[in-house]
Amino acid sequence: MSQQYDFVAIGDILIDAFIQLNEDQATVTKDEETGRKTLSMEFGSKLPYDDVVVVPAVGNSPNAATSATRLGLETGLVSHIGNDKFGKECLQALRDRGVHTDFIKIHEDKKTNYHYVLRYGPERTILINHEHYPYALPDFPVAPKFFYFSSVGEHGIPYHHEIAEYVKNNETKLAFQPGTFQIKVGVDAIRDIYENSEIFFCNKEEAQEILKTKEQDIPTLVRMVRELGPTIPVVTDGPGGAFTVDADDQAWHMPMYPDPAAPVDRTGAGDAFSSTFTSAIILGKDPAEALSWGPINSMSVVQHIGAQEGLLPMDALQKFLADRPDDYVPSKV
Repeated sequence: MSQQYDFVAIGDILIDAFIQLNEDQATVTKDEETGRKTLSMEFGSKLPYDDVVVVPAVGNSPNAATSATRLGLETGLVSHIGNDKFGKECLQALRDRGVHTDFIKIHEDKKTNYHYVLRYGPERTILINHEHYPYALPDFPVAPKFFYFSSVGEHGIPYHHEIAEYVKNNETKLAFQPGTFQIKVGVDAIRDIYENSEIFFCNKEEAQEILKTKEQDIPTLVRMVRELGPTIPVVTDGPGGAFTVDADDQAWHMPMYPDPAAPVDRTGAGDAFSSTFTSAIILGKDPAEALSWGPINSMSVVQHIGAQEGLLPMDALQKFLADRPDDYVPSKV
């Protein structure tokens, strides 16, 4: 009998080279009016850096697949690589992590995505370049329980429609965590994805951009996102925690799990939260309880360089839940 996957992540895979900038050679300034930060370095010079760490098989969806695998779900990844050294490294890394690679397409004439992450303290700026892959869903012998769809290249609009159509015509449910391009393109271009999403994730600023609003109240933003179609919308607010609305229109808030030490690198914190929340829903938890799982994996991830090293197995996550501070509980808002 063909295997049914619990969690199939869909999105681009890549290699990240984390370059730790020398803070004597770079500066970060903040625009007080907009809050935007700018990284500056001297142009035309040879600037020393402190360290570099290369991590294969990352990206929003590979991170999510690794997270779900460590939590005990049968997990696959739909993605594309080139027939090159970096593609082979990604395949091997996925297999080492226990992620099924049956749906990875290898392209003879393409390169594997390779990104550069400029680290300045715990924050980072990522230099990205998405290869133009011919996106298409594979033939699934058995419809997966859940798709987890995230970042793809800018040529991928038709892919969104294909995924939405599959979800409409099968029992597969969809979790959607839009990447930068998917937010930039606007709701109308991919409205069918919103309308067919079971779970949706974004942060407060992304919600405001998606909705084209200056609304500041997050429970209101969550309800506005739900009007676009998602059954379980989730909006995060950094240190302010995470919010969702259940089937009874009750809004819930969850604070962040306290960091055991200062964050090392915030890369992948959002992926850890979203994939852990989705895994909890797949395992039968309600939205309020799922909201308590997500921040624990985020807390663990930011204690390490890269998006995956800190991802927790189920027993470790449950121990953090058991040892939670008294105020780490979902509350009605």
